[in-house]
Parts: sequence; structure tokens; C-alpha cells
Amino acid sequence: MPYYPVMLDLKGLPCLVVGGGQVAERKVLALIECQAVVTVISPEISPILRDLWERDVICWLERSFCAGDVGLYHLVVSAVNRPEINSVVAEECRQAKIPVNVVDDPPNCTFLLPAVLRRGELVIAVSTGGASPLVARHIRDELAQKYSSAYGEYLTLLAEARDRVKQACVDPRRRREIFTELTNGDLLNLVQAGRLDNAKEWVKRCLS
Repeated sequence: MPYYPVMLDLKGLPCLVVGGGQVAERKVLALIECQAVVTVISPEISPILRDLWERDVICWLERSFCAGDVGLYHLVVSAVNRPEINSVVAEECRQAKIPVNVVDDPPNCTFLLPAVLRRGELVIAVSTGGASPLVARHIRDELAQKYSSAYGEYLTLLAEARDRVKQACVDPRRRREIFTELTNGDLLNLVQAGRLDNAKEWVKRCLS
């Protein structure tokens, strides 16, 4: 099945994770990273999830999944080791037109969770369409060798410069020229070398 890749803005939106084990834990942490408002439904939860709950980072409903639980949420992940529960969660979400991911069960998913590499604002997602999540993780790890943490600072500088160019330059052709110069590799080289002051001065020269 061909999937349509998309980046979702989940900031402030209620999301549900069914399950409280280590797999559910990873899904919760990923949602928190996107600033979603996360609820976990499970009779038991991992120590890390319990710590998040005690610090009011997540909401925990200490019980099993019940019919009608999905109605309040914008996105649902089911991560329990009981196929009959996963099937019920998936069917309820389909009926309510709520995006659902059932871990390791692509036929019951309306979206898949890729292997993700984050470098500040840079997000690289790798998916094999559910064929082999392990291969997706291997590819992500290979990309991590190429795209270092310097890309986070690099994109921060580019975002600031882009805002300034949009405000100061109304000529689309000149804008493209400036953006091309900013991304020709010189700025990234300075950032990767740890020369942030020189990088900022280089941006100023480009914009002047």
C-alpha cells in the first residue's frame, strides 16, 4: 500500500496511547517531543511512564481500554500485546475517522510511524511501508552519521536569515539569489567547525 508522507502539528492536541509497556513508552516520548497532550490507558505502566505521570507530564487512566475511549482524541496509538484489544481500538478509530497506529500490525493502521532522526528543526523520517521497521532504523542510523547535530544550529541561522530577507527584500529573484548563497555550503562548514560567531558574521555579509 502506498502511504502519503506528512508532518503533523500535534502541539496542544489530545493524543491517546493504549498500553503501558516499553513500546508504549517510546510512543509516548515521541508524542511528548511534539508537544502533544498525552493520555495513557493501561492497568500498569513502566517506571518512566509513571514518573511522567507523577510529574503531570501525561495523564494515566489506570484501567483497560473500554469501548468509546477513542472519541476525545485526535490521534491514537495502540501498543498492547493482545491482538483482540488492538483490533477493537483500530475499528473504533476507523469508525470515528481518527488516525490510528497499531504497533507491528500494518493492516490495522491508518498511518505508520517511521524511524525518525531529529537535528533541531531538521526531521528525517524513514519508512519501509511496514515491511521492515528494523531496516528503517538502520537507514536512519546511517543518516545520523552524515547529518550531525550542527544541522540544528545551521537551520536556526537560516530561519532567522530567511525572516529578515522576507521583510527587507521584495524582489523574488533577489530573494532566491540570497537564499542560494546562504545554502551554498560555506555557512554549514562554519557551523560544523564550531565557528558560530564567524557563521553569524557570514550571514550578515550575505544579507548586506
